[in-house]
Amino acid sequence: MSDSEFEHVTTEAAVAIYASATGAFSAVLNEIRELSKKKPDATMSSSKVKVINKVLDDLLVILKDEPEGKYLERLEDADLPQVSDALLTMVQYNPALDAFKKRYLRYVKIGYDRKHLWITAERVAEWEAC
Repeated sequence: MSDSEFEHVTTEAAVAIYASATGAFSAVLNEIRELSKKKPDATMSSSKVKVINKVLDDLLVILKDEPEGKYLERLEDADLPQVSDALLTMVQYNPALDAFKKRYLRYVKIGYDRKHLWITAERVAEWEAC
């Protein structure tokens, strides 16, 4: 298989970030959703914003250059956001994460087997070497 067989190719490093950050993102997003139901107008604490921004920063590394990345941003930490504003910012990451997975995780035939595999430059190089 060659790089030219795949329209979109990412890196192992990007896949590792995706794998490690998506679980943390989902957990934090669920917490903010729950908080938004109770106190949508409450101002977030700086410690919450820092925790959330750590996760968002990781995701921005892999998503900022994707087509959906132009809509993504960190939470404002100088002027602390309300919970509802934080939720609005964070939910924009879901479609970007879904698109990343759809773009780079493919069902690939290898020999007689078919597997879901991340299409990475490193993996394509391995296939080309065989």
